Amino acid sequence: MHPTRTIADVMTRGAHTLKPDDSVILAAQTMDELDIGAVPVCDGEQLVGLVTDRDIVLRAVAKNRLNDSVRLRDVMSHEVLWCYEDEPVDDVLDDMVQRQIRRLPVMDRQKKLVGIVSLGDVAAKTQNSGIAGALGEISLPAAPARRRPNVPRSGEYELPEVVNADLAEVNLGRS
Repeated sequence: MHPTRTIADVMTRGAHTLKPDDSVILAAQTMDELDIGAVPVCDGEQLVGLVTDRDIVLRAVAKNRLNDSVRLRDVMSHEVLWCYEDEPVDDVLDDMVQRQIRRLPVMDRQKKLVGIVSLGDVAAKTQNSGIAGALGEISLPAAPARRRPNVPRSGEYELPEVVNADLAEVNLGRS
């Protein structure tokens, strides 16, 4: 039996952060440069949000608001879930599955941001056999909303029924 691994063993340390008043364009450029899909947003040393590539697309691009005057505070997720670096990996993974999230900021016990952990980190750095199942459980409800035929663009959407045979249609991308 191996000792229980903690989040500190698998997380990515030194997460790049941005400020709430930074532009959405800067966040997108940062994500491109660092090849990441999420950036913690801090006011000083306090974590105040998280901006993802999905936040930018849905809250700026899709609403035709993408310009250098749009601030992260306008598009970021404000209620950020996070974990402590000394928590067991299995406990955090269970929580990520239950809450259907793919990455979490990591704090020390003084609530200072010390890194970020993703399902990819857990998969790459542990022998956790449940990671594939976790990714599947997190991703299945994310089936794309499809517009009903003959309904204008602003009309009603419906979610397709997803069964095992339809798994190829479910987006299991980085976001």
